[in-house]
Amino acid sequence: MIEGTVANEQSKPLAYGMVGGGQGAFIGDVHRKAIALDGLAELRAGCFSRSYENTLITGKVLGLDRERLYTTYEDMAIKEGIRSDKIDFVVIVTPNAQHYSAAKAFLNQGIHVVCDKPLTFEVAEAQELAALAKSKSLLFAVTYTYTGYPIIKHAREMIKSGDIGEIRFINAEYPQEWLATPIEKDGQKQAAWRTNPQLAGKSNCVGDIGSHIENIISYITGLKIKALCARLDSFVSGRQLDDNASILVEYENGSKGLYWSSQIAIGYDNGLRIRIFGTKGSIQWSQENPNYLLVSRLGKPTEIISRGRDNLYPHAQGYSRIPSGHPEGYFEAMANIYKTYITALTKKKAGKPLSEPDLDFPSVEMGIDGVKFIGKCVESSQKGAVWLTY
Repeated sequence: MIEGTVANEQSKPLAYGMVGGGQGAFIGDVHRKAIALDGLAELRAGCFSRSYENTLITGKVLGLDRERLYTTYEDMAIKEGIRSDKIDFVVIVTPNAQHYSAAKAFLNQGIHVVCDKPLTFEVAEAQELAALAKSKSLLFAVTYTYTGYPIIKHAREMIKSGDIGEIRFINAEYPQEWLATPIEKDGQKQAAWRTNPQLAGKSNCVGDIGSHIENIISYITGLKIKALCARLDSFVSGRQLDDNASILVEYENGSKGLYWSSQIAIGYDNGLRIRIFGTKGSIQWSQENPNYLLVSRLGKPTEIISRGRDNLYPHAQGYSRIPSGHPEGYFEAMANIYKTYITALTKKKAGKPLSEPDLDFPSVEMGIDGVKFIGKCVESSQKGAVWLTY
């Protein structure tokens, strides 16, 4: 079954710029392709690298005017901010260390922001960005991609509606194998910056993928963490930051949880999986098979809900793009986040009020929650894997 997608509120594409995502980068090109999927915004400006030569090469490949290719993001923010045809929003896809300063530079110029996660190194920095965005009435999104899957939105609606009852226990894991050996010492660019505290921050594994667990569980369930106990490991010799983490969680409503994130789990590619157990049933979802949700209800046969074949809750159905049997994956999930964000921004620019569905993209408040979660996990581990209250 095919339903309509999120309503298109605009007549012409918005303009956006990008910080990071130059030659040799990974995630910047993913963002550009996701945005292009719906044609709601066009790339007009960029500072794609600390190397201006890289920025020039990237800009040429992408067909941008040379005058809108900048040596620094500070210069880009100032000069774009005073243009009559300035960018409507900026996408920040640098290593973590630049997120705070880059976002602040553009917010100060009145430019809306989309930033990769984790939002900042410290909670105070994330809170400062949120306050600045609010004071200037700017839309700020943080790209926790997995919230863009239609099935995840359906799971959220199920829990809101009480379909599986009161939540008792949550088990979530995110295993990968790509850092099972010290590839950062062999010049692997992505590994090199993620394992470097100056660029990645106080955590690698929890910061990079454990934060996705915190976000997707929070998004689906609405539960708030009351306390946690974390043990962060660095199994690869000489590695400064964690490559494995085990985290016990207690939520404000009394529910319990167990999170595991790992980048040394041989045999796993990108194995994000969540299992949520309630008083009337449970749900299970795997990122590597994202079009299906396993639902078990007490006293009834287990069923598999298919995105495309089965009727989802109306809001979730609005994000389904293609017929059943045709997989929708990572690009579509990120595109859904951008489609919602850009449509909301277009409505805002037109002076129209924004509803709750209009704002169904990962917010700056979710970014703050992620930074807090990372910090608490590191603190707990450093203190001997003790329980810490939020």
